Amino acid sequence: MAHTRIRKFNTKETYPEQNLDNDLCQAVVARGQTVFLRGQVSQDLETRESLHVGDPGAQAGKAMENIALLMREAGGEMAHVCRVVVYLTDIRHREAVYREMGGWLKGVFPVSTGLVVPALARPEWLVEIEATAVIPDEV
Repeated sequence: MAHTRIRKFNTKETYPEQNLDNDLCQAVVARGQTVFLRGQVSQDLETRESLHVGDPGAQAGKAMENIALLMREAGGEMAHVCRVVVYLTDIRHREAVYREMGGWLKGVFPVSTGLVVPALARPEWLVEIEATAVIPDEV
C-alpha cells in the first residue's frame, strides 16, 4: 500500500445491521505530495451539468468517478486516498452512497467521516464527497 493504514476495519463487521462492505481505517500515516480535492458531487466536470437527480447512489458514483479522474490528473491514483468526508442531505441515503463509494475504495482503507447536513450548494445534490490524498515521492 502507498501509506501506512492503522487499525483497518470493514463496515460489515462494525455496522452489521447495515448492508455495507467498505474497507476503512482509523488513521493513515502518509508521506509525499498532499492532494486536497474539493468536495465532488454528481456534476459533469466539463459542462457543470448536474447528473442523476434524485438518485443518491448514482450521484455518489459520479462523485467518485470525478475523484478518480482528478487523482489521475494530479499524477496519482485511488490507492493514494487517505481521507474522505461524506456529506448527505438525508441519512436514508447512507447505505446506497456508502455501497457505491466502497466499490471505488475497495482495498484502500481511508479514514472516513460522514455528516448529515440540511442542504448542499444546489437542491438537486444529495451527496458530496471530499477526498484528501498523498502521492508518495516514488510515484
